[in-house]
Amino acid sequence: MGKYFSFRRILIYLMLIIGIMQFFRIDKSHEKVQTDLDFLLSTDAPENVSKIMHEACYDCHSNETKYPWYSDVAPISWWLNNHIHEGREELNFNYWQSFTPKRKQRKLNECLEMIQEREMPLPSYTWIHKEARLNTDQRQILINWFKSMGAREEKDGD
Repeated sequence: MGKYFSFRRILIYLMLIIGIMQFFRIDKSHEKVQTDLDFLLSTDAPENVSKIMHEACYDCHSNETKYPWYSDVAPISWWLNNHIHEGREELNFNYWQSFTPKRKQRKLNECLEMIQEREMPLPSYTWIHKEARLNTDQRQILINWFKSMGAREEKDGD
């Protein structure tokens, strides 16, 4: 009887804590997108590149995040918010034109490497967002795009 009672008490406390956590919501607001600074718009990206990047990159690496239903459930929402914050801090495609030529080149190289090494999109993201999984053709399209953009930026930076 005592073990059942303590298990029941732990379960009640756990439910109470989870319930209280729901009152601490994440901030889903974001800055307005300045189209003249955006990577895809300012580089006149082809439609196929734009579609792939919006599905696989822009949720975490732009101010255009589409929050899923579970972003309202703590503590998952806190983890998600931290993930998005880190992604934007590392690279926010909405501010592309505000980067120096040197930073653009570095970020293009990083994007290329992350896609080639299959480090992006993150497995934890594609596990839930199946539309963000890159097949071989999509991965090659992005690799070719980042290579061409790197060559363009290198030429413009000289």
